[in-house]
Amino acid sequence: MRKILFTLCAAVALMCMSCKTTAEVNTLQGKKVLLVYGGWDGHQPKECMALLRPWLESRGAEVVTSEKLDVYTDKAFMQTVDLTVQCWTMGQITGEQEKGLTEAVRDGMGLAGWHGGLGDAFRNNTDYQFMVGGQWVAHPGGIIDYDVDIKDKKDPVTRGLKRFHMKSEQYYMHVDPSVKVLATTTFNGEEGSPWIKGVVMPVVWKKSYGSGRVFYSSLCHSASDFEVPEALEIMKRGIEWAVK
Repeated sequence: MRKILFTLCAAVALMCMSCKTTAEVNTLQGKKVLLVYGGWDGHQPKECMALLRPWLESRGAEVVTSEKLDVYTDKAFMQTVDLTVQCWTMGQITGEQEKGLTEAVRDGMGLAGWHGGLGDAFRNNTDYQFMVGGQWVAHPGGIIDYDVDIKDKKDPVTRGLKRFHMKSEQYYMHVDPSVKVLATTTFNGEEGSPWIKGVVMPVVWKKSYGSGRVFYSSLCHSASDFEVPEALEIMKRGIEWAVK
């Protein structure tokens, strides 16, 4: 019996050490991260990227920035990129640019973004929306108070987090049912759209697209919204997950 208990204890200790080691692995070390930003200025793409860049570099990532979508057409370069973080609300993307981005993700590059910078970009491009997993359609009431509920409490992106509050745009989206939903929000129907009262909407999700990983959070209309610790932590963890 004593031998069995010792064996079990040793096995548990090994599992704990393994979990700790996994948690401490820096997935961004030595990775090339492309920051692409532009489009509508209302979502403060420059300011938001300026918040994320120092953190990415502190994690050992090689950061490259682009304010032009033509970077997606450079296949040789895109093949060297491990992750693209995009903040480009609305705007237009050419067929060649869209193909370059979607092919890079299908081939294994990660893609991450938030709010309109990923979920309300290139409204006429359905292949792009298919890749992202959702598309913005409304934010009733504009800047309002709402809560975010953690749906998956075991996933590395949301583990340890609890329900938190936002004062920002609450995105109503058309969402691909195949995405893995990590957090949701519930509409109260009091912002001029009573028919959506009680609707539970995905806020944070992740998905696969070919060999690539796609992470999305609808949070953070402006750079100051990242002052909500949970919103920033979710974005950071999502970026780290998206890098294989």
